[in-house]
Amino acid sequence: MAEKRNIFLVGPMGAGKSTIGKHLADQLHMEFYDSDVEIERRTGADIAWVFDVEGEEGFRKREEQVIGDLTELQGIVLATGGGAVKSAQTRNRLSARGIVVYLETPIEKQFARTQRDKRRPLLQTEEDPRDVLLRLADEREPLYQEVADYVVRTDEQSAKLVANQIAQLLGL
Repeated sequence: MAEKRNIFLVGPMGAGKSTIGKHLADQLHMEFYDSDVEIERRTGADIAWVFDVEGEEGFRKREEQVIGDLTELQGIVLATGGGAVKSAQTRNRLSARGIVVYLETPIEKQFARTQRDKRRPLLQTEEDPRDVLLRLADEREPLYQEVADYVVRTDEQSAKLVANQIAQLLGL
């Protein structure tokens, strides 16, 4: 491969995008970025604070800008936030600027992986977390499918094995 293509990971919270992304980037000798970490770096505050102060709409605007900037880089692996696909502009950028891999994960696995994580603002409500995850899945699943070049299930394998599977799938 003369020029390294970008690899963008999409999927719900708890799918393992960040963990798998780090393994994949290490394996392929590429730079790794996490859009949520980049938002926190740029704002100097954590995601929960951004949600509290600016609401989800303000957060999504920041996310759209950060992903727009990061997708202009070359040879990166990018883990996006679970809701990044809500933006048509972001979906278009991801599709145009790299290979998109949807990390598909069942609700029960998402719940198990996120139930003690206090850094997920959409789960810090009065609503039952399983109900939130189901509602988000209904809303976002079609968008993940729309933007994905490849779909990889992440529920029964280690992050390292999923990263290996993605590399093989992409012929890298």
